[in-house]
Amino acid sequence: MNNTASVPSWLSQWMKDRGIHLWGAADLHDFSTPADSAGEDFGFALSLAIPMNPRIMEGIQQGPNQAYADEYARVNARINQISVELVHELERRGNRALALAASDRTDTINIRGDFPHKTAATRAGLGWIGRHCQLITREYGSWVRLGTIFTDLEIPCGIPARKNFCGRCTRCVDACPAHALHGAEWLPGVAREKILDVNACDQWKKEHYSQYHKGHNCGICSAVCPYGLKVLKKGDQSKRSVPEQGQ
Repeated sequence: MNNTASVPSWLSQWMKDRGIHLWGAADLHDFSTPADSAGEDFGFALSLAIPMNPRIMEGIQQGPNQAYADEYARVNARINQISVELVHELERRGNRALALAASDRTDTINIRGDFPHKTAATRAGLGWIGRHCQLITREYGSWVRLGTIFTDLEIPCGIPARKNFCGRCTRCVDACPAHALHGAEWLPGVAREKILDVNACDQWKKEHYSQYHKGHNCGICSAVCPYGLKVLKKGDQSKRSVPEQGQ
């Protein structure tokens, strides 16, 4: 979280108590957000990223498996629970708040939800969008699931991402079995269609991976991302640096 000294202390502690290490606030005044029960939209959002198990992510470079499907469901469920709890806490403190469910596809025609979690995350400065049309973070690569809580709580916001850091890497594009990635670079305002053929992606998953959440899981493009693999490598090096007992 950027500018943590200016963030309400109760919120920083709330996140810390729940083991949420990557989160931030986004200014959404220039966006249309879902509305509350009174029809009012929100000017801010709290964006949080929960990491996936890196070993499981490493293991789906050739395609999803049951371990990944279970992890996907587990992390989404955790995000939804945390989001509901945070909405209650914000409301208890006199603020309006609304949680955006994780991976909830409400528009089946255009294959999207009520608001892009990635937009809140990039506006909060958590990361940028890679060529695989997913958020990439410095801390966990793209091996994360995202949560978004809209609110009217005025809070110091992160610095929005303005560029990508994928360089010339096209590993995700090359690995996509559906050939759904165009290889385009993300910048704020670039349409999703410039980066991803969402229909080709969706159709491939339904035809080949229907056993995993009715074809909503794949993850190959994320699994091969060097930023995720770098996190796994760091973890292995950390383990090797710890001396065994008796040494």
